[in-house]
Amino acid sequence: MAEYCTYEKYVLKKKLETLKNKSVKSAELISLYVPSDKQISDVIKHLKEEHEQASNIISKLASNNVREALDSLLAKLRSLNKIPENGIVYFAGVVDTGANRTGMVNEVLIPPEPVVHYIYHCDSVFYLEPLEEMLRECGTYGLILLDLREASVGMLVGKQIEAIKHLHSTVPGKQRKGGQSAHRFEQLRRIAIHDFYKRIGDAASEAFLELEPSDLKGILIGGHSPTKEEFYEGEFLHYELQKKVLGLFDTGYTDESGFSELINEAEDTLQGIDLIKQKKDMDIFFKEIATESGKVSYGEDNVRANLEIKAVDVLLLSEELRAERVSLMCRVCGYENRRTRIWKTGEAVPAIGNCPECGSALEVTDLIDIVGEFSELADKGNARIAFISTDFDEGSQFMIAFGGIAAILRYSTGM
Repeated sequence: MAEYCTYEKYVLKKKLETLKNKSVKSAELISLYVPSDKQISDVIKHLKEEHEQASNIISKLASNNVREALDSLLAKLRSLNKIPENGIVYFAGVVDTGANRTGMVNEVLIPPEPVVHYIYHCDSVFYLEPLEEMLRECGTYGLILLDLREASVGMLVGKQIEAIKHLHSTVPGKQRKGGQSAHRFEQLRRIAIHDFYKRIGDAASEAFLELEPSDLKGILIGGHSPTKEEFYEGEFLHYELQKKVLGLFDTGYTDESGFSELINEAEDTLQGIDLIKQKKDMDIFFKEIATESGKVSYGEDNVRANLEIKAVDVLLLSEELRAERVSLMCRVCGYENRRTRIWKTGEAVPAIGNCPECGSALEVTDLIDIVGEFSELADKGNARIAFISTDFDEGSQFMIAFGGIAAILRYSTGM
């Protein structure tokens, strides 16, 4: 999951953007979501049935296009030995490629989270919502709900809530039994509360300490006041978990049904976690510029040069950046050129244009995704990759003023 929060997330988002721009006039584009527990033979049987029914489509062209897409899917499924752990997603359909030509879209994606439901969807556009939903959240968050009657421990993994353990307390109510002194009753009650808090802390340790530290993004504690505050301040959590607590939130429920309420209450906190990290990177970047330390680099050529000599500590890339290095050739006069085209998400990909020498159409002979190229170079040089959102001032300024490509260097290189 952690990897999908950086470069793999970018790759998937870019593929979804491309698929989102594909559309036809009638229901001919097929989206197929297959969970890991689905039998391949059952999927093949279903697609064969859809293939037979496609012959009943009134439009002969639409009928042929749907069957061609189904043939493509069937061929891929027959070559599949096993469905991956997270399931698999297929997109297939005949679309307009320009200049009165058509081509087959044939995309296979391994999702970042498990596919929950089997979906066959045939429409004029591809059905992308399940994948888009998976990309909205990354990482794992620990969830703890408690009052003096019960407690629940769970996790938020992506967008999925997993209940792990439910505990009942032995804490007596505030009404003491006859014959007991008030002091003795309160003493026994405090012992029971302490033991219950300790059980909650132990359950949290069992659930959360098994995770890789980098995978556990934080812990949310919910419940009634002052119980949750007393639990947190009493340090009943393991010290490694105590420092991961993001906040305490009031919730009405402390059983498993309260997990959704806790997440809703913590919405602003969850949205801010990645932004805090990004702001720290931007603070360092702008500070190095202000002090003229020479330990920053920006612009495609300079950043590439620093990546190649492994001088980059942190590669900074805007989440909005879409950049490709395109090699062009004119088949008529032999003109050749290489250029970089840059655009933002939601914008149309810049057109190639015609040959400046003879006016003929230019042909793309090579295309390199710059974000992909730079990410590979960063991995080779052990540089951290930070994708920067434009949802805060510094991130927006980074995209506008610096083109969304920069680096924090290990040492000054003069580039």
